[in-house]
Amino acid sequence: MRKRFWLGAVTFAALLVALAGVALAHPEHDGGTDADDGAHDVHQHGDASGHLPATNENVEVVSKLRLNDVVPEKIADVGVHKGYAYLAAWGSVTCEDNGVHVVDIRNAGNPKEVKFIRSKPGSYPGEGIQTINITTPKFSGDVLLSNNEKCNEKTGYGGVNLYDVTRPTRALPLFEGAGDTNDAGGVKRKNANSIHSVFAWDAGNKAYAVIVDNVETTDVDILDITDPRAPRQIADLDLAERFPQIVQSQPDNLNEVFNHDVVVKKIDGRQVMVVSYWDGGYVALDVDDPAHPEYIGDTDFTNPDPELLEQTGKVERPEGNAHQSEFTLDNRFVLASDEDFSPNGTELFTDDTPDPVAVSQGSDTDQLQDGERLEGTAVYVGRACAGDTAVPAAPADGGTYVAVATRGSCAFTDKVASIEGAGGYAGAVIVNREGACDGFGMSVDGGIPAVSLDRRSGFGLFDQEGRYDDAACRAGTDTLEGSLIPGVNVGERGDAVTVRAFFDGWGYVHLYENEAGKMTELDTYAIPEAMDPSKSTGFGDLSVHEVATSQRDADLAYFSYYSGGFRVADISGGEIQEVGRFIDEGGSNFWGVQTFDQGGKEYVAASDRDFGLYILEYTGG
Repeated sequence: MRKRFWLGAVTFAALLVALAGVALAHPEHDGGTDADDGAHDVHQHGDASGHLPATNENVEVVSKLRLNDVVPEKIADVGVHKGYAYLAAWGSVTCEDNGVHVVDIRNAGNPKEVKFIRSKPGSYPGEGIQTINITTPKFSGDVLLSNNEKCNEKTGYGGVNLYDVTRPTRALPLFEGAGDTNDAGGVKRKNANSIHSVFAWDAGNKAYAVIVDNVETTDVDILDITDPRAPRQIADLDLAERFPQIVQSQPDNLNEVFNHDVVVKKIDGRQVMVVSYWDGGYVALDVDDPAHPEYIGDTDFTNPDPELLEQTGKVERPEGNAHQSEFTLDNRFVLASDEDFSPNGTELFTDDTPDPVAVSQGSDTDQLQDGERLEGTAVYVGRACAGDTAVPAAPADGGTYVAVATRGSCAFTDKVASIEGAGGYAGAVIVNREGACDGFGMSVDGGIPAVSLDRRSGFGLFDQEGRYDDAACRAGTDTLEGSLIPGVNVGERGDAVTVRAFFDGWGYVHLYENEAGKMTELDTYAIPEAMDPSKSTGFGDLSVHEVATSQRDADLAYFSYYSGGFRVADISGGEIQEVGRFIDEGGSNFWGVQTFDQGGKEYVAASDRDFGLYILEYTGG
């Protein structure tokens, strides 16, 4: 998916949620939904259901602080620097009260919110919250960096914001909205592209920041911030193009290759960057010369999915989704978190196209469950709208048939109703129209299984792939000609179609050897509930989100696991063993984790999306 579905804070995980019908974005007039980053299971606090039960092992809650103006899912990432915590107020739920909460945590047991840095109207931070000390000939002080995504395309900023927080309660803007001003077509724009994350490092006389460009395929953008009041871009990179060895050819579902998050650390005298490159895996680069990075190593995803196989015995392809990573204290290992909001998958294949294509089940149609299949010969039924050619009844010859309709003109609910009314169909496949083209989700009611399919694959159901013109499709609109499949008549039979539903689990953790070339995967880890099909809905998001490695113990790591709570793991011996956990009464919803030292102890600042700041301490041996 090199064509971006980035709308605001979109990640591919959000796309999967939208397509799975779990958290649909604002539907179009026909009930269609494209990728949009929305809330997931927002009722995580205070209810007696909808979350995992409270638990605590070897974790002390030192303190917790409800932040101002918090609504469910409002709080995003957290960073800590010199006795202050900085938490992002996310804008995907509401486009108000967006910015960065500043919390005085110099007394870890009694945190106090002391300032709110408000985002520009229509903009919001999310994944990228970091504060570093920059000491260069151009500047000396503490700089907070936050990313900008948009909840209002007309007023929102892109790029990265830089603030002088040498005095955190004052927080003076140094530059707001620095970044790449080229759009996906190479045309210069007034404002920088929206960015999903940012990471900065001080390299002596120079300082740099790497940002995640949401708009271009050259999405690894590096800025010189030696003078943070005048940042300038020095690199604009497509890692898949520059380092083709990072792209995994098999299995063929690992084709969503883009930048999601970055970390940089000085190791053995050189600056090493690890880019979480979604289906491209985790990529290590030498950035001593950040304008010209050099390849060090990368990871591949093990096939079949090792954690799913270990916990359930199920054999499925890995999903990719390289989300975020960190080096261990001794730099021997890379701990990496794959984010996946879609534990249930659905795919379609035919008798002459055995490679499956991901499809989305309709929101309120008869749902295929794990292990179930919809099978039958495709029959083309046109747009299936009132006033069009009537949907023919399924052939009465004892066979099983699946109606294939094309999107356009009327609502999906009307199409499915017409197909049910015609009689005899086991299910329906709705193929996208011109002007939309790609995979999509459907808000639709119906009494038979119904799935949505991209337009190119829809042509293939009737062996018309050669007639598909992608450029023409994207330039098209909602017309009769732009909906129908050319060369196929209503009532014509096509391929034998199979739609398979399966459980493949939530996102989880990898442990890699930090080495040149292909990094060796040593172990994986997921909470048991994340690999339990009975927990695929109704318990919140059970994916890992972030990892923070201990800065006192090379064998210790901390994970924010959304509704799976806060987890602590020991990695001695090259294996990930859970040694601590915490879910609060009424549920937890942790986004970020960041370690800090105070009074000779290591604490973890954790951001709860529905509440605010928790300060936690691992108390195990």
